[in-house]
Amino acid sequence: MFKESRETIALFGGSFDPPHLGHKSVVEEALKSLEINKIVVVPTFLNPFKQSSYLTAIERFLLVKNMFLPLEKVEVSSFEIEREASTPSFITLKYFQKKYEVKYFIIGADNLENIEKWHEFEWLNSQITWVIATRNGYALRSDKLRDFKILNIEVDISSTEIRNNIIKESS
Repeated sequence: MFKESRETIALFGGSFDPPHLGHKSVVEEALKSLEINKIVVVPTFLNPFKQSSYLTAIERFLLVKNMFLPLEKVEVSSFEIEREASTPSFITLKYFQKKYEVKYFIIGADNLENIEKWHEFEWLNSQITWVIATRNGYALRSDKLRDFKILNIEVDISSTEIRNNIIKESS
């Protein structure tokens, strides 16, 4: 009896508060360099390490969906938003493992500093290969990761920088 073949994917979660060209560059580069059928982008309802977000969960979801609409190998999932609660990555991974062969988990280099504080980090670390998107000003410290790949991203932009500029312009 043959085991049913499942699509191989990479998960790319985040606040996307707001989504920007850096996020798009990460996805485009990952599609070129990873052996996957598609990327599933998962905007958070609320990042487990934050108290609030600038845009609502629905606004962020719609902006992310619109950003990736032209890319056919990208699916934007409302899984975490529909839960209406802060959702640790291990829960999201378990959910997608039921349907897909989740090979990669894409994160920004800014997440490396506190990655061992993620809920069930050891379990997550044993399940996937991390894909680290470079970010200016963040070192690629990866001694905590079992297996990883690097995505060199040349876009120098951050959601925090965009939010700060919006706040400055509106005051």
